[in-house]
Amino acid sequence: MIAYVFPTRDRPEEVRRTLFAIERLGSHAGIGGAEVVIADNASAIALDVPGALRNGVPVRVLERETNEAAAARNACVRAASERVEWIVMLDDDSAPLDTGFIDALQAAAPDVAAVQAEILLPRPEARTAGGAGGPLLEAERHEVGGLPEVFIGCGVAIRRRVFEELGGYDAAFDYYAEEYDLAARMIGAGYRIGYDPRFRVLHRKVAANRDFGRIVRRLVRNNAWVQARYAPASNVAGDVWETLTRYARIAAKERALGGYVAGVGDLVATLADQRRTPLRREQYDRLTGLAHAREAVDRALGEREFGRAAVVSPGKNVRHVVRALGERGVACAVVRSGAEEVAERADVIVIGTLSPGPMLDGAAEARMRYPAKRIILPWTGAAVRAAARGVAA
Repeated sequence: MIAYVFPTRDRPEEVRRTLFAIERLGSHAGIGGAEVVIADNASAIALDVPGALRNGVPVRVLERETNEAAAARNACVRAASERVEWIVMLDDDSAPLDTGFIDALQAAAPDVAAVQAEILLPRPEARTAGGAGGPLLEAERHEVGGLPEVFIGCGVAIRRRVFEELGGYDAAFDYYAEEYDLAARMIGAGYRIGYDPRFRVLHRKVAANRDFGRIVRRLVRNNAWVQARYAPASNVAGDVWETLTRYARIAAKERALGGYVAGVGDLVATLADQRRTPLRREQYDRLTGLAHAREAVDRALGEREFGRAAVVSPGKNVRHVVRALGERGVACAVVRSGAEEVAERADVIVIGTLSPGPMLDGAAEARMRYPAKRIILPWTGAAVRAAARGVAA
């Protein structure tokens, strides 16, 4: 049995769309049933939902007295039926596109604590099903964020026993990077985090109640908290600095420098309070994606040697992609806009991000831009999906 779980606050229309999308998935009898548990984070707008969907899936709403943010999911898990084995974590504006994820969960190895979804974003002009307010049907891009073993909260299934064993989400994070913290604890406890392209989620990513200044503020503080808690001692200073410089660039681009400065202030005030439970080196390299990049480079070199690589579509943890190539003696150059001639001279094209969605988008773009070139993905977890799209892995 599974439980669909998500928090919400003052977005009743989005909740209705998400419930409609779950309803369209049909019967869940083959897996022992399903339920929906919603945490209403002290909304000012009344949330009126049916007690059961037309496909027979019951719906419960937990009224929270305060805004518990992402950690409200913890209450949902506690309230779920004792028969629930997998928790399908969503946002109030995301839902599975089909039931392919059920096969993915049934196939998951015992040491897999969580299964990441392929998370898609809708086209601006996307059609809706069921008339106005129905779920969007068309998608073209992927959600940003995440790493090979770090899931995104709007599309992941987590084993209920593991979630409870590890204490769920840390409420101190509010929103953003709480998944990194939980993923680190999963890896530290000896579990793996998988990715399965049969699990497809559409994230409508509604702008309501999204303040980018506040988002940057939390991203700065929370990502640095994860590094302060789990990085080996020799990594902490460098990784925290990389977080600060990365979000400084993002904040400048998005005109959210006020939120960035506030986030740095929050970090300075709280960094010393973070309890150190560092991962072993090999575990931390899995968390950051470096271990996966090394594996992908070794696999590619084993299939056919190459000496020069052009790293395109640079993004999340591109430095680890470059490092993995350099460790194997491959000369590489990071190609940014206006430097396409560098890619033309390279032996291979390597996608320069360890975030699964942007990696797939980058691979599709590279295939069109450099049709004669060999394209290499920097981690193998998404290779199945990329290969299905005709991208050489």
